[in-house]
Amino acid sequence: QLRIVESGGGLVQPGGSLRLSCVTSGFTLDEYAVGWFRQAPGKEREGISSISSPGDSTHYADSVKGRFTISRDNAKNTVYLQMSSLKPEDTAVYYCALSRGYSSGLTFWEYEYWGQGTQVTVSS
Repeated sequence: QLRIVESGGGLVQPGGSLRLSCVTSGFTLDEYAVGWFRQAPGKEREGISSISSPGDSTHYADSVKGRFTISRDNAKNTVYLQMSSLKPEDTAVYYCALSRGYSSGLTFWEYEYWGQGTQVTVSS
């Protein structure tokens, strides 16, 4: 059974940090590029970061560059998103997605498999 489960979301104050995890099962994860996306209420889904299948290449949206770091541990079937210096505008549901192949960008149509998302709320 193919599963993608995000976790690590929650309520954090502005300037704080969170680490999201994306745990997969049923996939041979090192065959997939992985992306993180987010969607705030009333807004379109935004691609914020991606990582190549072996983890040697990463991409970031300008909105998170320098604050977020994507990484992966294929042996643990897990991808991480370390988020620092969080801002209220980072509030959204965060999704992990898989795209078969070496690398993918930050557009949602490139990704075939999606998790259910985890809520991140940045507020004082």
